[in-house]
Amino acid sequence: MSEIPDRRLLLVHAHPDDESIGTGATMAKYVAEGAGVTLVTCTAGERGEVLVPEVAHLAWDRDGGLGEHRRGELEDAMKALGVTDHRFLGGFGRYSDSGMAWHEDGYAIAGDDRPVNAFWDADLTEAATLLVEVIREVRPQVMTTYDQFGNYGHPDHIQAHRVATYAASLAAVPTYRPDLGEPWEIGKIYWLAMSESRWRHSLRAIRAAGDTTSFQGMDPDGPLPMATPDQDLAAEIDGSEYAEQKVAALHAHRTQIELDGPFFALSNHVGNEVLGIESFRIAKGSPVPGPGGLETDLFAGT
Repeated sequence: MSEIPDRRLLLVHAHPDDESIGTGATMAKYVAEGAGVTLVTCTAGERGEVLVPEVAHLAWDRDGGLGEHRRGELEDAMKALGVTDHRFLGGFGRYSDSGMAWHEDGYAIAGDDRPVNAFWDADLTEAATLLVEVIREVRPQVMTTYDQFGNYGHPDHIQAHRVATYAASLAAVPTYRPDLGEPWEIGKIYWLAMSESRWRHSLRAIRAAGDTTSFQGMDPDGPLPMATPDQDLAAEIDGSEYAEQKVAALHAHRTQIELDGPFFALSNHVGNEVLGIESFRIAKGSPVPGPGGLETDLFAGT
């Protein structure tokens, strides 16, 4: 039996590519430092938009097969980040990408044409119990997921938040499903966040470089609903040393992320250190802030 790492991080994401966009540098950093990093992806992203013309036929409303294709993209992304423990909630294909629609006010909502096994419609206790089994096996001190709004309203992000939150609670109850292993309480839970000040700085730098197409409609001096006010942040992980690995992981998700698109504009115009610094809000546990007022290690105090 292999030795269990002293520090163990569990990340719960909705679709392949979410993990690389939001937490890729953090994952690569902790892997490099010897921590155990486990990724649970709740769907295969079957209803994602296909940005590569030669595989456009894989879209759910054409021939289908995008989920299996994105499974391969995820494997390649995890190789780039060095993550060896990545799983689909309940096994591949258990829950499908629910798809989404846009509300007139500009945030994502659930669409009406969802598949029968859409993650948004999953029984909460059933889905949480599948994650309880992972939690009790891995026994993480730290878990990350989305906030209650899924950061921008995507139904699968919201459901991932609900499932992760409920599973963390159930996993700690000694009398709940003892057949799934010994109870385990996760010490610290974080929500992914986007620093408002860093986001505004990045947008200004992109516009100053003459790029007016990346992140269209986002004004560096106007409302940024997806950004988190800096005073709400608890942790900032500097994984800039691993930004190249994050960029490689983003490249792996080629059906979802344009190689000349906005995420690569960040690294081109602002520098890879911007992609390498990732922010979090704390949802459970006591923060241990560093000299700058923010935690620099998600495991601090565990």
